[in-house]
Order: sequence, then structure tokens, then C-alpha cells
Amino acid sequence: MAGLTRALMLTLVLGLLPLSATALERQVVLIAHPTVANTSLTRDTTRAIFAMRQRSWPDGQAVRVFVLPNDHPVHARFAKERLSVYPHQLQLAWDRMVFSGTGQAPSQVNTQSEMLERVATTPGALGYLEREYLDERVQVITMD
Repeated sequence: MAGLTRALMLTLVLGLLPLSATALERQVVLIAHPTVANTSLTRDTTRAIFAMRQRSWPDGQAVRVFVLPNDHPVHARFAKERLSVYPHQLQLAWDRMVFSGTGQAPSQVNTQSEMLERVATTPGALGYLEREYLDERVQVITMD
């Protein structure tokens, strides 16, 4: 009986490994242009940057924020999981700034491939994408 239990557990664990690898690839990560000096941000600082309340990196370099469309599933996951806000809350903050003349909305890209390209080629850029889209042209920014 113990052998059967062990075999069943091993089958379950091995069956979950591909799912775990897929889940890791689908993890949404924060990315920045390779010249950005900061490699880590707090959740509050990241939220302030994406809400367009903080317009520069802690070292003073201007931040260029890129986002996916509000209805993109990766945008929704990033907002909820990483920033702990709903996408419509970000949109309201951006609209308020634009309509009051006190700021501007982030630059919108249509796909994760476009996000990668724009962040990789724009000094001071910050964005996000699923880990599977990463390459050596950008750096991952960790969140504390």
C-alpha cells in the first residue's frame, strides 16, 4: 500500500511540474531599459510611477511608462497582482491628470512584443510583460 501511495504522489508531482513551469513563464514581471540604475522598487513607488504621480526614477532620471490596453489580460493581472489596484482605477487617475492638465497618461502599446521593443529602446522606460517574452535587451526590476 505504501508503494502505491508513493507512486500516486510521484505521479501527481510530476504531473504538476509542467503546470508550474508554465505558471512561471506566465508570471508578469516589471521591466526597464537596461540603463536604468534602479533594480528594485517598492510596491508604493511602482504604484506611484504607474499612476503617473512619480515622474522620475529615484536617481532623478525621467521615467517613460508603457502599458498594455485596459482590456488586455496581462494589464489586468499586472494591475491586480503587482500594484494591488484595478485597471479602471489606473485609468481614472490618468484621465484625471489629462483632463485637469496636470499630467499625461502613460504610452500605450498593443502587444507584449511591442512592450519589449519600446522599453528596450527608450531610455528611462518602465513596463511589464509575461516572463516568457523577456530577452537580454531589458532588465527585470524586482518589487519589495
